[in-house]
Amino acid sequence: MTFFSSLTRRIVFLNLAALATLVIGVLLLNQWRAGLIDARIQSLRIQGEIISAAIAASATIDSDIILVNPDRLLEFQTGSPLSPFSFFDPSLEFPINPERVAPLLGNLITPTSTRARIYDKDGLLIVDSDNIYLKGKVFSVAKKPDSDDNLLVKWWKNFISKMSNSRYSIYREYAPDEGKKYPEVASAIVGAPAEVVRVDEHGKLIISVAVPIKRLHAIVGVLLLSTTPGDIDAIIAAERMGVVRIALIAALVTSILSLILASTIAGPIRRLSAAAKNAQKSLNNRSEIPDFTYRGDEIGDLSGSLRSLVDALYNRIEAIERFAADVAHELKNPLTSLRSAVETLSVTKNEEDQKRLADIILHDVKRLDRLISDISNISRLDAELARQSAKKVNIKQLVETMVNIQQELAKSQNVKFIFKAPKKMEFFVLGYDSRLAQVIGNLFENAISFSPKGGKIIVELSESGNNIIIKIEDEGPGIIGDKKEIFNRFYTDRPQKDGFGNHSGLGLAISKQIINAHKGEIIADNKREGTGAIFTIILPKASNASI
Repeated sequence: MTFFSSLTRRIVFLNLAALATLVIGVLLLNQWRAGLIDARIQSLRIQGEIISAAIAASATIDSDIILVNPDRLLEFQTGSPLSPFSFFDPSLEFPINPERVAPLLGNLITPTSTRARIYDKDGLLIVDSDNIYLKGKVFSVAKKPDSDDNLLVKWWKNFISKMSNSRYSIYREYAPDEGKKYPEVASAIVGAPAEVVRVDEHGKLIISVAVPIKRLHAIVGVLLLSTTPGDIDAIIAAERMGVVRIALIAALVTSILSLILASTIAGPIRRLSAAAKNAQKSLNNRSEIPDFTYRGDEIGDLSGSLRSLVDALYNRIEAIERFAADVAHELKNPLTSLRSAVETLSVTKNEEDQKRLADIILHDVKRLDRLISDISNISRLDAELARQSAKKVNIKQLVETMVNIQQELAKSQNVKFIFKAPKKMEFFVLGYDSRLAQVIGNLFENAISFSPKGGKIIVELSESGNNIIIKIEDEGPGIIGDKKEIFNRFYTDRPQKDGFGNHSGLGLAISKQIINAHKGEIIADNKREGTGAIFTIILPKASNASI
């Protein structure tokens, strides 16, 4: 399907990959998981301290009712000193009696689904809540029913559980007389409560907290409380499933938004690409590029640039066609004259006529050579300007130098140059000094050729805003006809004194092309009818950064 282009797939994939990375990070590295474990450890420790205090206070059991002396409980809990007579109290003899402790432990543990074990100070198991019998009843932690999740969900839960719990050690069940092999039990025996987080063979969390059982500041046993395997994992899994559900909704929304975003990018680009290919295949007919400039973003800029590029391409093709036609026309005239002279020369016997025909042939050859040179120059102009690097040019110094050079030619024609420019101001443009000198020299030569004997050529340099203005005025007959037409290629309206065929008519066309390459403008006008022409060159000033 063309809608799901390569760019569309990349946008959707990258957005979903970013979301998936975030979700996986939340599932594996969430802070609430560590907080839940800490909270459960604290809860078990408080529960263990209460139960150990109850056992140490010598609780008496009447059936299933627990009777505890509050004063005695507080006395042993706070560690306050006892009266000397209390040492004669038979209740202070505290060998842990399983028959008395089991009912108390069973009633306290059953509602919490926590496993409780009591070890004596030698690490021997005395009571285990998983196997307590009282009046024909068995107090044991009920096993949770197996989950009805499908295989994929089970695999996912096991994978996440193992990934999250991989840093914990494996829980091992020791024999009743090996209680000290539990590090937390060994620590509690010497009076330091301890907790350990482990996992079972299925990767389920088990939290164990060991609390010493003290009587008269003497440790007589240890209470070990352990959570049911998977108890905390079930809570964490429920939270993770909530995250997954939110992630699926977010993935759906992200996919829809990504497709919408891709359609606003890939669709226009695809249309622009197709239009560009059509323009390449059908250069004889103008192919319209879609207009997205209204968007105001990079796609709009690309559309505008492509439209300008295609228009410039067609304009250049049309210009090349016109130029080729003009070149063929201009070359055909001297070639026709040359052919006629050569054919006539072969049948002419008169030496004077032969000499005249030879002069015509030589004149036409020189004219062809001049045409070919100017045609080559104007053809290479754009490429040369594109290869060269623009530099700052002191236009005041350049114009003044060209005036001094042309002054000698003007003296032979009895024409005088007058240069006007502010003395203490410098004028800089960014461009190509040799090409600008070519334009100014060409305009000076035209002004000299059209000026009458004793005439004046006024060259004035000024500035207007961010532009530099160069004006060249002569006292010739002025421009006859359309003032814009004189910039066309091969247009010539030379005075008779210059002779026929001595100019190619490309000088002003080349000048206009050079000024356009400098982002400037050249304008031709008359001062008054029959009183001289004015050529105005407008060039943008070089910025301070370029200077």
